Amino acid sequence: MKVFENTMYWEDVAFDAELDLPWDKFQDKAILISGATGLVGSCFIDVIMQRNKTKGMNCKVYALGRTEAKAKERFAYCWDGGLFQFIPYDINKPLVRDEIGDVDYILHLASNTHPMAYSTDPIGTITTNIIGLQNMLEFAVAHHARRVAFTSSNEIYGENRGDVELFDEHYCGYIDSNTLRAGYPESKRCGEALCQAYIRQKGLDVVVPRPTRSYGPTMLMSDTKAISQFIRKAVAGEDIVLKSEGTQFYSYTYVTDTVAGLLTILLCGECGEAYNIAHEASDIMLKDLAAILAETVGRKVVFEIPDEVERAGYSTATKARLDGSKLQALGWKARYDIQTGIPRTVEILRQCAD
Repeated sequence: MKVFENTMYWEDVAFDAELDLPWDKFQDKAILISGATGLVGSCFIDVIMQRNKTKGMNCKVYALGRTEAKAKERFAYCWDGGLFQFIPYDINKPLVRDEIGDVDYILHLASNTHPMAYSTDPIGTITTNIIGLQNMLEFAVAHHARRVAFTSSNEIYGENRGDVELFDEHYCGYIDSNTLRAGYPESKRCGEALCQAYIRQKGLDVVVPRPTRSYGPTMLMSDTKAISQFIRKAVAGEDIVLKSEGTQFYSYTYVTDTVAGLLTILLCGECGEAYNIAHEASDIMLKDLAAILAETVGRKVVFEIPDEVERAGYSTATKARLDGSKLQALGWKARYDIQTGIPRTVEILRQCAD
């Protein structure tokens, strides 16, 4: 079963498609999405297509991705419809495509977002976050886009200096920039600065969502984030492997709640502002997250020493909890906390594997 054929997953999609938002801004418009087949991008497209179906929104989706075969399998349900078009594209090259018409909104999600890529492709990680973003911004300027959303990261905050419990949007923690692992957070920081430059110099309207660590049934099986590895083990009915002491204290968000946050920021956010997509009910230590997954499937947590490549890609932040009050003031709220989102993810993926 494909995830888009799963009833539980589509209930989540339909919920987002009925949110109380100014959807009229998308009416008869076009949106371009990079990273379209990723965990968040694919879910975002599902929500737009559901809204098109149920409310006649008539919003054209241009989906950018590297592999057409992968995209065709993921979006088989809407591939031949007039409101969906896949564009094979390398984000590090200028976007010049005759088949793309007017674009009103751009959601830039494409990025290396898992630890193994940080250590095995550090150059690609950095260039995607800077050069890839500039290509999107240049396209937005050329096509007079109404708004661009550059999806940044919770990692831009770095390590907690010990002076706060929650990071608001102005917090700046410590990052040792002279390390391999700094490539991801530092390039995201640079990307945010680049957005501010385009706002000032080119008059572009840009907003900056900062999602927490997202998870859910649209996760890629190749994802090497700890939570994704835990979920894969749980779905397979195996013990959960913890490769550290597990004292890292992070924020997490279920994928449709992340998408709801992105929609809220795109439609209601203020130009130039950054918004954390986070809620405290999903803040948890890694060892406790592993325990929830083990309990969900009746297994245990086991410890394993990570290899050198894995260790090089791991975040060094030990406490990174985000303050989501700024986004909540725009009307966003999470539907799932970590206690309900994790079992739901496992159940949906189990059904899809049957």
